[in-house]
Amino acid sequence: MERLSIPPRDDWRETAEGLGFTFHTQYDKPYWVEDAAYAFTLDQIERDLEAPTAELWRMCLAVVDRAARDAEVLASMAIPKAWWGEVRASWLRRDRDLYARFDLSYDGHGPAKMLALNGDGPTGLYESAFFQWLWLEEAKERGLIPRGAGQFNRLQQALIDGIAGLSDDDGLILHLASSRDSDEDMGTVLYLRDCAHQAGLAAEIIAIEDIGVDAAGRLTDLQDRVIESLFKLYPWEFLITETYGAHLKGPRAPRLIEPAWKLVLSNKGLLPWLWRLFPGHPNLLPAFFDGDPGTTALAPCHVRKPLYSREGANVEIIDPAGRVKTDGPYGVEGYVLQNLAPLPVFTGDDGTANHAMVGSWVMAGRACGIGMREDDGPITVNTSRFVPHLIR
Repeated sequence: MERLSIPPRDDWRETAEGLGFTFHTQYDKPYWVEDAAYAFTLDQIERDLEAPTAELWRMCLAVVDRAARDAEVLASMAIPKAWWGEVRASWLRRDRDLYARFDLSYDGHGPAKMLALNGDGPTGLYESAFFQWLWLEEAKERGLIPRGAGQFNRLQQALIDGIAGLSDDDGLILHLASSRDSDEDMGTVLYLRDCAHQAGLAAEIIAIEDIGVDAAGRLTDLQDRVIESLFKLYPWEFLITETYGAHLKGPRAPRLIEPAWKLVLSNKGLLPWLWRLFPGHPNLLPAFFDGDPGTTALAPCHVRKPLYSREGANVEIIDPAGRVKTDGPYGVEGYVLQNLAPLPVFTGDDGTANHAMVGSWVMAGRACGIGMREDDGPITVNTSRFVPHLIR
């Protein structure tokens, strides 16, 4: 595994904006990085990333199955009790999910270590599934990278297949919802709409803020059409607090994507339950709920994470040599502690220390691609850069 210096395409910004990738720069800093790429061998991909991702996914589903039978799991994750029944019901119905992303610490020498699972609508999808594939093809055509280079990226076709499997009703409209004020979220649902059309489904975009409720208690769009199937790029823990939250369960509720059982997989409480069910697994790190006596077994260097933290918010690295902590709105629900697996650091041509994290994607239950993020610091956050990858 190496970080290579790569000549950028001269027209990549125009290409990005023409394809709707308007968030390639965020907060006046680059989000998409084109003058570098991470290089892997095929063995590293297949042995150290793809196979472990598939196994980790099966293990995560075992935790969901345990949660459907054991209230202790749901209580430990601070999932509101009013939603326990719906989490169980959605799992027992085998409500279909669409995608998730593991965050892994990996330096080219296995085993990769699971840092977290983003199980409920993680971002980074468009960049991983489409734009880095386009970079690969155009960079090969222009002689910027070797013509024989590959990429671990079956994401778009897997995504289309997964969307096609969400409905047996040819006339159903799939509504795709995100927050109105996020360019990144809007870009993602626009991409999902294109994939839905390729899957043969009718799809409409609606802002989370514009969802209404009719007299019968059914969710509606701005044309007063009943929303029968809803993909929401919006966290479950926020969604259930919306004014229409009570109408997201029961006989009149739409099909939700992701389903309610994803409340278990979008919660950092997943980490100690994985360690409890699969202690010593080579791809796991010791993890415990804050206050658990087992925390005494943690290494001096470990990490404190809120149950509901997203994009690295309110994460604290506890190190005798000095602590690192990010800001954010999370923590009131509780914390978990996990051994530290430091991200590998690759020095750029400008001397920048790039802390690299592997995002390993699962689409409709299959491990099928990765996306690389890097940051100047040891914690990956919402402003961390996206860097393409190749197999050589």
